[in-house]
Amino acid sequence: MVDLALDDGTARRAARAAARAEGLAAWRLSAPAVLLLALLILAPTLAVLGFSLTDYELGYDGIKFIGLDNYAELLGDRTFLISLKNTAVYTAIVTPASVVLGLGVALLIEAETRGRALFRTIYFLPVASLLVAMATVWQYLLHPSIGPVNEMLRLLGLPGPNWLGDSKTVLLSLALIGVWQSVGFNMVLFLAGLTAIPRELYAAAEVDGAASAWERFRLVTWPMLGPTTLFVITISVVNAVKVFETVGTLTQGGPNKASEVLLWTIYQEGFVYLRVGYASAMTVVFLAVLVVLMLLQYRVLDRRVHYA
Repeated sequence: MVDLALDDGTARRAARAAARAEGLAAWRLSAPAVLLLALLILAPTLAVLGFSLTDYELGYDGIKFIGLDNYAELLGDRTFLISLKNTAVYTAIVTPASVVLGLGVALLIEAETRGRALFRTIYFLPVASLLVAMATVWQYLLHPSIGPVNEMLRLLGLPGPNWLGDSKTVLLSLALIGVWQSVGFNMVLFLAGLTAIPRELYAAAEVDGAASAWERFRLVTWPMLGPTTLFVITISVVNAVKVFETVGTLTQGGPNKASEVLLWTIYQEGFVYLRVGYASAMTVVFLAVLVVLMLLQYRVLDRRVHYA
């Protein structure tokens, strides 16, 4: 009995020692990633949070702690409130349009047996293209007098607006460019999700009476694409809220702040007016908006997702 107790105690100590060794090995393997995460994400985030509580201005000596004064100023800042509204409108247009079109294009390519690789490449080109360079092309396409878009409208007897120069159409124009840029990336993600659906499910659905393509999509494709759709929506919202290049290249927030968006306002405050403390407060609000949007998406959509 004593020998059995000793053997049992030795086995437990050996198991604990093995678990500790395994834990230490895991920490050693993950240490580089944890260190990079701390240096590249956590430390800058904490620095921005700290600057947002000061009156720091880039290039000026001295820095004073002012608490929540920057945040209080934001509540009465007309430019910030306009940029917040414009970002919300832009996101509300780009996200659903790019998700629906990306899914539609993916379904069409998946159904086509010939030229599949060619069509994938064509639709993915906007993602691979340098957006700042493509902005020049869009500036020509939407030009009020020599642009092909307005020329086609004139052929139809319709007046062509000043797409990028009119406060009524500039945000819609930028949103259309954003959709053009996002559809290809969403298409690739949906294609990956479509190829992962077992073909046997479609055969079983046909046996159960799902004869039309719409019924097979509703009963098989759409439920099985739940995790992919959740990911695509999340990525699309993040990319839409982060819009910057098209605004900086084509409109600089104009006309009359009609295309002013959050990142452009933060850039202006931090690098043009050199108000780093105030820009940091805007950045904290920007990050908070992203976190809230992500939490809402996962809380609402994750319950409806079918995980295979």
